[in-house]
Amino acid sequence: MSGSSGFGGTAKELYKKMCQDEWNPYTSGMLVAFLSVMILAWYRPWGATGAVRNWADWMLYGVGIYSQEPASIFTHAGSIIGLGFIGGAFLSACLGNNFAFRIPPVLEMVKAVAAGIFMGIGAAMAGGCNVGGFYNAIGNLSAGGFAMMAGLIAGAILGLKYIYWEMENVTWGSGGAKTIEIPFAVQVALGLGALLVMIWGAYTYSATEALAKMGGVLLLAAGLGYTMQRGRWCMIQGFREPHMTGNATMAKSVALSIVLLTIGGVVVKAGGLNQIEHYVRGTFGWGGVVGGLIFGFGAILAGGCGTGTLWRVGEGQIKLWIVVPFFGISNSLITQWFTANDFEGMDAFQNEGITNAGQLGSFVYMPNTFLGYGGTLAVIVLLMALWWLVVRWNEDSNKLLVEM
Repeated sequence: MSGSSGFGGTAKELYKKMCQDEWNPYTSGMLVAFLSVMILAWYRPWGATGAVRNWADWMLYGVGIYSQEPASIFTHAGSIIGLGFIGGAFLSACLGNNFAFRIPPVLEMVKAVAAGIFMGIGAAMAGGCNVGGFYNAIGNLSAGGFAMMAGLIAGAILGLKYIYWEMENVTWGSGGAKTIEIPFAVQVALGLGALLVMIWGAYTYSATEALAKMGGVLLLAAGLGYTMQRGRWCMIQGFREPHMTGNATMAKSVALSIVLLTIGGVVVKAGGLNQIEHYVRGTFGWGGVVGGLIFGFGAILAGGCGTGTLWRVGEGQIKLWIVVPFFGISNSLITQWFTANDFEGMDAFQNEGITNAGQLGSFVYMPNTFLGYGGTLAVIVLLMALWWLVVRWNEDSNKLLVEM
């Protein structure tokens, strides 16, 4: 074999591993944690709900329901994160020959509407979706994340029971599915075009004093989207699969990712790099639990959590394209209602003002309790280890499976 052909073969192998092969869930989880710590240290924690709510605010403003013009989708931090996330997922899908317009059956389209509404309501009650209300809430040392986790488990089980009931009792709406394939060469061209747009966007933000940090935010969010699409990494699977098939791989991956994120969060916050108590909201109580249940049920109907929805949007899943606007609209309307009725602790980050004793629960920033930073880290690690052990035990025993 000549040197040039050997180099070419190595390059193809690298391309295959980076852009076409499905990444290991544990590797994906570790990368998600790493990028989450990076974006926390660079600016603030990331999330999905802020993006879809900002986009919905514009829809509602456009039809005259809201009178005040929302922040631009190109300057609103949450929106920039969402755009970068979808862009990264789109890049991954195109380079991996995974992008196609996948039109679901009629029943799935109807479920997409209901799923989006449930997810928006649940995220409003729990202080965020699976990212802001659970993953980054725990990683940013908020006890509210555990309230939503309890609700997500219950919601996933309830959603699974519904899916089983639907399989046995609902016969209409199975038609209409269609896939529109895109030639691989066109996908690569589109993906590289998206990459150039994101690089141009990051450069443009970095050159603008008021938005200087948004360039890094855009690219880090794109890295998260790329990683999750490449690894098929969806947190709701971690709550569904142990009760459906017994498989605990995704649950263990999420638990590992949270531990790594928490370690990074403690270092960043205790070290003074970012001491704002992000995603610490007054939802440690019934709001977090019920919100998590409603969101988890909706995510099962959708076939993707908040982030799973966005990276599936980036690979052309039309069902999730339907979920997103209804997710955003319901979340926007409920959040506006909470704000108008003085529900405390619901939007702490945007206002940079943390309130306590909210109607949906309590504000609990764990390091401010007797635990301190060290005790908080120990508690989170122990609880994630307990989750790992339970789902691992269930892989062998199948004791937690939901029967059809």
